[in-house]
Amino acid sequence: MSTIQSKTIVFLTGCFVDTSGWDNWKAFFESKGYTTHAPAWPFKDAPAAVLRSRHPDADIASIRLTQLIDHFSDFIKKLPEKPILIGHSYGGLLTQLFVNRGLAAAGAAIHSVPPQGIIPLSFSFYKATWGPLGFFTDVRKTFMMSFEQWQYAFTNGMPLEEQKAAYDANCIPESKHVSRDGLSSAAKVDFKKPHVPLLILAGDKDNIMPQAVNYANYKKYPQNNGSVTTWKVFPGRNHFVIGQPSWQEDAAFIADWIAQH
Repeated sequence: MSTIQSKTIVFLTGCFVDTSGWDNWKAFFESKGYTTHAPAWPFKDAPAAVLRSRHPDADIASIRLTQLIDHFSDFIKKLPEKPILIGHSYGGLLTQLFVNRGLAAAGAAIHSVPPQGIIPLSFSFYKATWGPLGFFTDVRKTFMMSFEQWQYAFTNGMPLEEQKAAYDANCIPESKHVSRDGLSSAAKVDFKKPHVPLLILAGDKDNIMPQAVNYANYKKYPQNNGSVTTWKVFPGRNHFVIGQPSWQEDAAFIADWIAQH
């Protein structure tokens, strides 16, 4: 069993949101003695309201998965030690890719976009992702999720005022290219390759990355190759999981899981 000794955490943000969603998480883990980072995606180093004002943004629209891999790989390699990676949604996919490439001391993938080859069967997945994929639309322009789309994909089940506040504080334009690249060979993971400890978290209320998708992701990893792969599903979690009132329970679970390994 691998032993996690790193005291550095890198939070990897997903699509449609800015990095401020990690602010409470950073404070939580820093209180436990970790050094934390939440680097922005290329062209997204600005508050959500500013990024929305730039829509349609040709720079953000140009982002590709390979560019993100290079961008965050360079950031990780400059750190004094291999970090623990905690990624949400598309950041969860990046976490799995970097764990697979030996760039992490451990990884926690929260409601992860599945790597290539995992075919979601849930209707809610296709309903929530059809707009971001942007088929039959101009890929040179960013996709901006409407409030109604946000309600379905991210904040279903939450009170209306909380949904509106979350949208205003977090939602930003996104690249259609990067959404499509999640289906490409750039998103390929060698599931059979031994790896450092990996935790896959899911929520039973998530529409865009349903529990079944996350479980299929987890089941791709063999349980007999000496690697630690842990599965956990939390009740009541939608895709806005890192900003829900229950976020600290999830963060504490991850902290305890790190300590156990």
